[in-house]
Amino acid sequence: MEPLDTELDYRRVEPRQARPGSRYNLLLFLPIFGFLLVLTLIGAALFQWNLSALVDSLIGLLLLLFVVTIALLFWAGAPRSGQT
Repeated sequence: MEPLDTELDYRRVEPRQARPGSRYNLLLFLPIFGFLLVLTLIGAALFQWNLSALVDSLIGLLLLLFVVTIALLFWAGAPRSGQT
């Protein structure tokens, strides 16, 4: 039986540096939009704004943003052309 080789040279894998033009940077508009939406809802609660006419449109917008978020995540995670 051979002895185990316990002196393996392990190579440290450095994380890749983020490129300034990374596709994930496009996703940064989503938290900004969410923050604006939360500010609007807080304002409606504090100042008693009537948002009942906007509820259907707001739910539709949130559903649309959910689909856009999923599509952008797939797009941002896909390899660029020329990469495998």
